[in-house]
Amino acid sequence: MLVLDRYQVKDQWWKLLFVFLPILASCATLKMEPGVVARTVIFEPTADLRNAMAEDFELLGRVAVRNEQQRFSGNVHWQHTRLEDTILLLSPLGQAVAEIKKNDNGVSLVTSKQEAFHARDVEELTLEILGWRLPLDGLQYWIQGLYSPLSTAAVDLDSDDRVISIRQDGWEILFTRYTAAYTDQPGEPGETQMRPRIIELKFEDLGIRMVIDNWTGA
Repeated sequence: MLVLDRYQVKDQWWKLLFVFLPILASCATLKMEPGVVARTVIFEPTADLRNAMAEDFELLGRVAVRNEQQRFSGNVHWQHTRLEDTILLLSPLGQAVAEIKKNDNGVSLVTSKQEAFHARDVEELTLEILGWRLPLDGLQYWIQGLYSPLSTAAVDLDSDDRVISIRQDGWEILFTRYTAAYTDQPGEPGETQMRPRIIELKFEDLGIRMVIDNWTGA
């Protein structure tokens, strides 16, 4: 059951929302060839969930959503840690649409009207309030080009063992472009990794397209 209350969001929070602008990545990109699958691997859920948590990251990007009832496009700022997720959705002009937070206490969603909704499940909450479901439990892995260890997954790989698509929890995730990103950890030598640049998610009549413009993390 969703619970609604009204409160004044701090001025500092709203200022951060309105000054957000996408930061365009300057890295080289690799476009994936559609339909070229070298092999498909089935992964079963892992029993060691403590060591299977998604690595911390922060990203700026764009999102487009379409289903029979809704059309939405705008910007996204997502901060993920092992303790909490914070996702800010903004219109193309930088106006606040929603802030979504998930932690051990549950999920909250604050709208542009400063209304706060609460639930235990992200997909239930976003479907009820936004009109489309956001699969945050899986997306924290998929956005990094990984399958979620929480459930069975079918993963399509190309000849270089890059992930082309994932089918999991009723979702189909397509990776259409990768970006070469240089990682530099304190005290460790840096390396170049291929990270997803454009991913498309499909669930029944729902389609979500995400473009990652700037990424920081492990």
